[in-house]
Amino acid sequence: MSNRQFGTQDPATAAGYPHPPARKGFFTDTSVCIGCKACEVACKEWNAIPEDGMALTGHSYDNSVGLGASTWRHVAFVEQRKQLGQMPPSLDHAGLDVLALAGGPDPAAAPVGLGMPAMALPGAAPAQERVPFRWLMESDVCKHCTHAACLDVCPTGSLFRTEFGTVVVQDDICNGCGYCVPACPYGVIERPDDAAVGVAQKCTLCYDRLKGDLEPACAKACPTQSIQFGDLDELRERARRRADTLHDAGVTDARLYGHDPEDGVGGTGAFFLLLDEPEVYGLPPDPVATTRDLPQMWRRAGLAAVTLLAGAIAAFAGEVRR
Repeated sequence: MSNRQFGTQDPATAAGYPHPPARKGFFTDTSVCIGCKACEVACKEWNAIPEDGMALTGHSYDNSVGLGASTWRHVAFVEQRKQLGQMPPSLDHAGLDVLALAGGPDPAAAPVGLGMPAMALPGAAPAQERVPFRWLMESDVCKHCTHAACLDVCPTGSLFRTEFGTVVVQDDICNGCGYCVPACPYGVIERPDDAAVGVAQKCTLCYDRLKGDLEPACAKACPTQSIQFGDLDELRERARRRADTLHDAGVTDARLYGHDPEDGVGGTGAFFLLLDEPEVYGLPPDPVATTRDLPQMWRRAGLAAVTLLAGAIAAFAGEVRR
């Protein structure tokens, strides 16, 4: 089933499903992500994806760097020297005994060495010496675009649109050509170098679980409901309400990303609430389906070919008359 520029039509209906269920998707609210990586682990366990290695990369606590063939969910960690929301710069907890409030061990007891880098206790530094700091975390995933360029360029039909509106790779049909890799405007899909695999890999939005009326593994494992799964229309409305709530609370940088059906990919099936510009999270600011202009390009190429052929015929006819 090939992809087309559907306009606002439901992609599953346009792909040929006569009575598809409501389109499914993800809404990822980064304002409540705690960076626990439960989604990454659950995704790997359910889909039997190999581990990425446990070495830290220097990008905060990020050990997988980005999405790829063996990383279908990726938690980004962004450290910024900014105030968190409306927190006043003069806020001082120096005299607050958080361990006592939590009913924990005696704070006067000798600390236990865990082999971690030494650091001052929270509130130990005077308020005027502290540096503003906030930590942004975001669980990224395949966007399951309405206008999915990867579908357009796949020559074997390995990539197909499901009845839930998602985009899935069929391993047994993929020939490893890699055309889909540069076609994705988000850099999501990847063909691994491992000769034992050699085929394109990406998130399936747990297609097998959806067919069994189960929630995707990552959303099921998320402890804060940062990853929310459901009918896409309902998720978009929920996301708008959440953004309004944050704006009312003074978090003016909160914005939705990928929710607009009028954007360059027709809206995405996995969209996000961000607390800063998309580029901060490694997301393109204005993604466009890379195959959007193909029909116009083919028409121009055809016109050029016809013009060239007409010129050659005219030249040949002129030579004959001589």
